Amino acid sequence: MHKRLAFSIITGIVLSGAMLYFAFRNVPFDDLRHYLMSINYWWVLPGVAIILASFFLRAFRWQILLNSERIRFWQALHPLMIGFMLNCVFPGRIGEIVRPLLIKKKEAYPFTRGLATVAAERLLDTILLVCLLAVVLATVPIDPGHSMHFGSYNLNRRTLVAASHGLLKICLLLIAAVVLVSVRASRRLLMAMLDRIPTLFAFGGKAFSLRIERMISRPLKAMVEHVAGGFAVLRRPGMMLACVLLSVVIWLLVALSYFVILQGAPGIRLSFAEITAVMVIVCFFIALPSIPGYWGIWEAGGVFAMTLFGVSAKEAAGFTLANHAVQLFPIIAAGLISALITGVNLWQVALKPDPGEMPAGI
Repeated sequence: MHKRLAFSIITGIVLSGAMLYFAFRNVPFDDLRHYLMSINYWWVLPGVAIILASFFLRAFRWQILLNSERIRFWQALHPLMIGFMLNCVFPGRIGEIVRPLLIKKKEAYPFTRGLATVAAERLLDTILLVCLLAVVLATVPIDPGHSMHFGSYNLNRRTLVAASHGLLKICLLLIAAVVLVSVRASRRLLMAMLDRIPTLFAFGGKAFSLRIERMISRPLKAMVEHVAGGFAVLRRPGMMLACVLLSVVIWLLVALSYFVILQGAPGIRLSFAEITAVMVIVCFFIALPSIPGYWGIWEAGGVFAMTLFGVSAKEAAGFTLANHAVQLFPIIAAGLISALITGVNLWQVALKPDPGEMPAGI
């Protein structure tokens, strides 16, 4: 396990270094260093407070999606912070799996249902970001010839549109899954199909068919029920409206944190609408395959976005690098604090989750 941890950390450092090189290779290092030293970091304090406030709202939204009287706010907050912290440190967005695992272990909440609530959360965020990107593409004149080479990527308007189309397809798949398991008629049809699985193995005798039913049909039916439960809130107008409004406020707070931190950046004067457009573009570029913490691809997306508004490459690179650190490090610190409070062994859940946690109760 320690070898895997060391390999993961070393690989992450090497990839981060390579990606940061591609992002900043055209920016003189001395100019970048001087710019970073010229930033008024006192603006970081209110920026961090806003970032943490957005995560408190995320925890409140997740508590609504979990839809369980047993799970209070703090019981939702700690797994959420641990999950986001792991996403910043380890590859594969493992934090999305760890969150429902921790809720299952601590609160006996079904894993599959918890995973469905994470999917519902991502669905809300992605739909909102796709809508915001549509506004950006319609209102911000992006020169088709404006591009930035970043490793194997060529970041331009076409890349941005391709990323939005990819996320839109994910939204449609999630919506199809919600419909399939949430609509009573389609769920009944799916359950009937699962009930027929043992009959396909009738040639093996009654005992074998019963074994197939016990090992395959029943667990799959339970999984469908739990997934339907995880998406249940999205079928309730009042709770759905609350989750949508919370999602809007969450992303407005993220944009506000960018704007507040920007006040300490010399030479850059962007409006709240413009920095919101920068945030949206960064979010879509980090949807591309990248390393933990999105180092490099975040900076490349930020520089690309800010130069659209006439910001120089040096200033854009300095602000984006500083803002990235401010956005991530408080999350990592809060996740570590949550792990200490709850007694979670981070290495165990990140590198070697207990396989027994997932099948039992699904």
